[in-house]
Amino acid sequence: QVQLVESGGGLVQPGGSLRLSCAASGSIFRLDTMGWYRQAPGKQRELVATITGGGSTNYANSVKDRFTISRDNAKYTAYLQMNSLKPEDTAVYYCNAVGQTVSEIFRSWGQGLQVTVSS
Repeated sequence: QVQLVESGGGLVQPGGSLRLSCAASGSIFRLDTMGWYRQAPGKQRELVATITGGGSTNYANSVKDRFTISRDNAKYTAYLQMNSLKPEDTAVYYCNAVGQTVSEIFRSWGQGLQVTVSS
């Protein structure tokens, strides 16, 4: 099994910044795309940003130019730097990772982090 542990959420004022981290652990043979998703109250979970093993990135239009996803392959860790935060960014943020163990392909989710943007 592959576990994802997230950290870095919290309360921030509009215009502020937060950095989320997601560390993968377990019997990882190869770690492919990692990503961040979010779910606001009463809404469906939506993609925020993804990054492939080679470093190619993809962002939701709503966060382009404000959020940056990155990863440290040696540490099996992905990051989401969130700047210029807005109240509409308030949501539970989930990390996702796809890859392969020695025996199977996996897709894992983190436990979720609350991010609240409010004055």
